Amino acid sequence: MTRAMLSSLAAAALAMALAAVMAAPPPPRHTVATPRAATRAARPATVRSGGVVVVAAGDIACRPGLPPTPAGCQQQATARAVLAQHPRAVLLLGDNQYRDGALWKYRASYQPSWGRFIKRTYPTPGNHEYRTRGAAGYFRYFGSRAAAPVRPWYSFRLGSWHLVALNSNCGAVDCTAEAAWLRADLATHPARCTLAYWHHPRFSSGHEGGTRAVGPLWDALYSARAELVLNGHDHDYERFGLQDPLGRPDPVNGLRELVVGTGGAPWLPFRTVAANSRIRMTGTFGMLRLTLQPSGYRWRFVHAAGAPFTDHGSGTCQ
Repeated sequence: MTRAMLSSLAAAALAMALAAVMAAPPPPRHTVATPRAATRAARPATVRSGGVVVVAAGDIACRPGLPPTPAGCQQQATARAVLAQHPRAVLLLGDNQYRDGALWKYRASYQPSWGRFIKRTYPTPGNHEYRTRGAAGYFRYFGSRAAAPVRPWYSFRLGSWHLVALNSNCGAVDCTAEAAWLRADLATHPARCTLAYWHHPRFSSGHEGGTRAVGPLWDALYSARAELVLNGHDHDYERFGLQDPLGRPDPVNGLRELVVGTGGAPWLPFRTVAANSRIRMTGTFGMLRLTLQPSGYRWRFVHAAGAPFTDHGSGTCQ
């Protein structure tokens, strides 16, 4: 590829990033909503200071040997940005290693970048991990931190928050059993503040779009009055307004979904804007920084490479 072509690609990447827009399109036409366990007053926009800092991103390390470019392979830059946040925990949103999850690729590309945080990493797998049979490289690399291949989902406590790491590869795992486990787990751990994360987003304006198969996970979380859902898969950043499992705005009882597929792998463009999408960005690499507080949370997108961008705000627990 010529220098002129590379310069053109870089310019296109920056132009698309700077063209990120905010929108609030009308909700989809649905007539049935999943019932909520209880209702509450509309949540205020501010929360107390302090709390536990975590960072989250998916779609991270390019295959070994590829150099960084304006359009991708920025896992070293995002790893340096993670280090600067001093997080208590690092949440992986899947597709942590490309183009498959072979163990040698994890060791050659992921390990020198995001691998330095493994002792505080809580992973989930993406579809690219399963391009290696049974996601064997992923489970061998993360060991006990990834739970067991026969039940690759788990939960844990961080500060006052209950966190749930799920597996959205429903062609490879039994998502019906997973949804049943999730309902039981949420009933057993009735924390005031709950965050769940996995790879495939239920709602997305990105290149891959939303995934209906994870709808039962949304149903369980909504009924349990959870706060946040984090996903990857689409190589962009997108934040949705509070919404119900059908994607309709619900400022009283809704969950907030954030897609953070900006960990370093090449970015991709948006397609059709999803209902209730509040802000969208592509062409910038970084991660979501969350401050988890006893009664709420604050979020900020931390820019690492590409066109400068940030998004920040706060919410309260139910």
